[in-house]
Amino acid sequence: MAAVSPKLKQEKNLEEEEPKSKRCKIDSLESLGPYISSKDNAKNFTYISEIPQICQDEPCVLGVDEAGRGPVLGPMVYGIAFCPITKKEVLKKLGFADSKQLTEEKRDVIFDEMNQKDYAVESIGWAVEVIAPNDICMSMLRRTKRSLNEVSMDSAIGLIRKAIEAGVNIAEVYVDTVGPPEKYQAKLKQIFPKFKITVAKKADSTYPIVSAASICAKVSRDHALKVWSFREGLEPGINFGSGYPGDPVTKNFLGTYDLVFGFPRLVRFSWSTAGKALEKKAYDMEFDDEDEEQEKQKATYGSEKLSKYFAADRNEQRKRHEYFRERCLEHVADI
Repeated sequence: MAAVSPKLKQEKNLEEEEPKSKRCKIDSLESLGPYISSKDNAKNFTYISEIPQICQDEPCVLGVDEAGRGPVLGPMVYGIAFCPITKKEVLKKLGFADSKQLTEEKRDVIFDEMNQKDYAVESIGWAVEVIAPNDICMSMLRRTKRSLNEVSMDSAIGLIRKAIEAGVNIAEVYVDTVGPPEKYQAKLKQIFPKFKITVAKKADSTYPIVSAASICAKVSRDHALKVWSFREGLEPGINFGSGYPGDPVTKNFLGTYDLVFGFPRLVRFSWSTAGKALEKKAYDMEFDDEDEEQEKQKATYGSEKLSKYFAADRNEQRKRHEYFRERCLEHVADI
């Protein structure tokens, strides 16, 4: 086997890495859509943009917001945006405003400018976490429930931590609240005591940096739905609407989908809208439980219970602790 010089090996590695970095870099909607589509959208994933050097050198302001909290279809997306405090005029120049007040076309234009204009690329960074419908459902339906507010807060905290790990010099944090803003702010202050933290209602229409985060989250969700890849084998391009329960197209999708065991993973099963549609269309499944006779014939430890010697009513059934009931844990006699 011929030896390869270190220099030649290094040049070869650079040639192999360069196309990969270009494919993964999101600088426009044309690259955002395919990137999201290439992921296993039954699982959560995070993307963080390149970090401008100035965001590492100077104190920065960071905003947090989400998109897709209410829909019955599709992921919820949390976004952050950050820039140096001295560059706040860049946010105004780009025209950031509450993303819900902007048209889809205007949001797309602002997102592309944020990632392509030199003055923006050199001073603004962003990141999003795409929270899969699967994760939302499992959190809300499991025995020890995890509320949507908890999912939201954990995502926001995780994104702030990722920005810190990436080297962003954070000084101020502004967050659009979920739940009571005072409690949320106190929680964040306890986790990040060095930052000035403001949690407020309608923060996306008050603070430009939160508006920037809102646009990143909203655009990412919109384009994730446009390129959604059904792992269940459905034809791409199915019109399922905006995903909101009041959307007639979404209602039609839920009502006419050919149900056997349920919906594809695009749907949030924990939403009552989906549950009602399942009740009307899906097939009932029955699972046989062990009958009482089999229960009685289960093996025992073979010794008398110590409790029989106490004065308490021997016929009284002791209630098992909540911990064991929630997790369906039983005594095991045979392995």
